[in-house]
Amino acid sequence: MSSSFHVPRPSISRRTLLRGMGVSMALPFLEAMRPLFGSAARAADAESAVPQRLVAIETNQGILPQKFFPEQSGRDYELSPYLRLLEAHRDDFTVFSGVSHPDVDGGHEAEICFLSGAPHPMSGGFRNTISLDQLAAEQIGTKTRFPSLSVLIGPGSRGLSYTRNGVMIPPESSPAAIYRRMFIQGNPREVAARLEDLRRGRSLLDFVSDRARRMQETLGGGDRQRVDEYFTAVRGLERKFQESAAWEQRPKPKAVVPEPQEINLKDHSLLIDKIQQMYDVLRLAIESDSTRLITVFVSFTTPPLRLPGVSQDTHNLTHHGGSTEALSQLETIEKAGLAKFAGLLDGLKSTREHDATLLDRTMVLFGTCMGDANTHSNVNLPVLLAGGGFRHGQHLAFDRNRNYPLANLFVSMLQRLGVETDRFASSTGNMRGLELS
Repeated sequence: MSSSFHVPRPSISRRTLLRGMGVSMALPFLEAMRPLFGSAARAADAESAVPQRLVAIETNQGILPQKFFPEQSGRDYELSPYLRLLEAHRDDFTVFSGVSHPDVDGGHEAEICFLSGAPHPMSGGFRNTISLDQLAAEQIGTKTRFPSLSVLIGPGSRGLSYTRNGVMIPPESSPAAIYRRMFIQGNPREVAARLEDLRRGRSLLDFVSDRARRMQETLGGGDRQRVDEYFTAVRGLERKFQESAAWEQRPKPKAVVPEPQEINLKDHSLLIDKIQQMYDVLRLAIESDSTRLITVFVSFTTPPLRLPGVSQDTHNLTHHGGSTEALSQLETIEKAGLAKFAGLLDGLKSTREHDATLLDRTMVLFGTCMGDANTHSNVNLPVLLAGGGFRHGQHLAFDRNRNYPLANLFVSMLQRLGVETDRFASSTGNMRGLELS
């Protein structure tokens, strides 16, 4: 029944909580929640018969550009000194030059934006945006036991994975812990406790439903719509809890190798050895299809690494000022890291999955946030992409003065993962010149 007079509606504080049966449920800023779950309803797409995967690796101290970039472009380019370490995979990767994220600056601070492209990370009030892997996880993460895996190798606490609200997903730095999560089945009591946790989380909206209905009666049409969208998002979360419960009850895959004997996590001078150990575990994660989305942040800082001829820490060496001695030490360090990357590609290519190799079905992105660490430049980023079913064996050279958007590569990668999108961050389309084989 309509009314001829207007009844003022009470305002609702952003601190309002919905309460019921001892449970409190916060009402966040709903406009920010909406995009997070806007694609959740599309996450139930039919699973592809051929799984596609992503491993994204960033090193934080730059890479010597004069050792990384080839001088020629196209398919007949001569391998640079660093790319010679990957010679066995020449036809398995594409190297890019003249790419960057527009307006991503701040020297080292840009490292947190490598997979998001969020501009001006040193500006006041900066909040990161969703990373490449997490956008994919929103749609394909439920197809595996672990929606994604964020990894840190080295000191610090930073990772590369960020939610749509700009919150960092804490990275895991222990290869042994990752191994146990993948392969060690909990006892029945532990599994039951985990399922109970999931059941309680799943029933949250039911606990507060009476209060929610009463609150909605006091809202205007626009606010009711926003609250409905929020509750739809919560129901989407509940479905994810249900999917998590299903994974909890499935047996974990059998490990094909024993648990790694972990290297001292506090001894960062052994960073190169830790890279090797982590890459070995991550290959197991891909081979067992425990996850299809992995990010790896390799933190080269202090102390000096235990490598022949290296006496200074990596960060100081990057500010070499043209010193021959410093450049020689830095080259030793970077070659050691790239050699381990070559080993990762070796392992993926040598492992068959039906009629293809794991490398054929895994995009492996390798790059850094600085084109020249000596000057803290965030343009002309050294980047390459291996595997994933693309037609590789080329150097795609773009304008080094007016860089091509690196996010265009991310659009192509998202589409390869089955994510229906034509935009990401500062992209202007797909990566030009990168074609499927």
